[in-house]
Amino acid sequence: MKIVVLVKEVPDTYGDRKLSLETGLADRGASESVLDEIGERALEVALSYADKNAGTEVVVLSMAPESAAATVRKGLAMGAASAVQVVDEALLGADLGLTAEVLAAAVRKAGFDLVIGGNLSTDGSGGVLPAMIAELLEVPAATMLSSVEITDSAVSGSRVSDAATMQVSAPLPAVISITEALPDARFPNFKGIMAAKKKPFETWSLADLDLDAGDPAAARSIVIGLSEKPPREAGVKIVDEGDAGEKLAAYLVENRLA
Repeated sequence: MKIVVLVKEVPDTYGDRKLSLETGLADRGASESVLDEIGERALEVALSYADKNAGTEVVVLSMAPESAAATVRKGLAMGAASAVQVVDEALLGADLGLTAEVLAAAVRKAGFDLVIGGNLSTDGSGGVLPAMIAELLEVPAATMLSSVEITDSAVSGSRVSDAATMQVSAPLPAVISITEALPDARFPNFKGIMAAKKKPFETWSLADLDLDAGDPAAARSIVIGLSEKPPREAGVKIVDEGDAGEKLAAYLVENRLA
């Protein structure tokens, strides 16, 4: 069994996250960069299966700038057998369509039985990449899973909606995405960190994938307008002088909140 896990370097959710008003891209220098938590949970699903099933190979895959190598390597320290990072200057500012094409090509080149990703990154928040990748790979997709069960021939799990909980399954090879309902990821220990330095870490370019990004300005979606969000205005403060309830009710009615 070969499981490819999609991981991504993102700005720390606990730090400042800003867009460059000149390029429309995330300002990577505004906060510390970390491995996206949902990607770590996806990796935990793969590693938990590998712990119980000898012969399972777990590969972490990321499309990121060269500077993200140290972050991607955390996946090796957690227990993945190898890592692949797609790095190419032509991918700067890639939209979801181009990202899906590149990741699908990388997954195909690496070989896979199962691809696991998070349902939603904390920076782009597109929420569609796993389904797009499955379409390009021409394999089934089981997305938004809040539980996962993997066998030699299939993958299944539950998907929670507003109206019901669905049980879904797909034969392998397949692509799945998981939600934050899955367990937290394990922490890399000292042994894992040292072992990660000797594990295979490949860097691929678009040429290695036989892809051409073309001219993003001509063939891909681009940012045509961007403005900084205005600062939040001070809220209304109600001082209780015996009539706070009436003031609160009046405020709710005035703002159509009640």
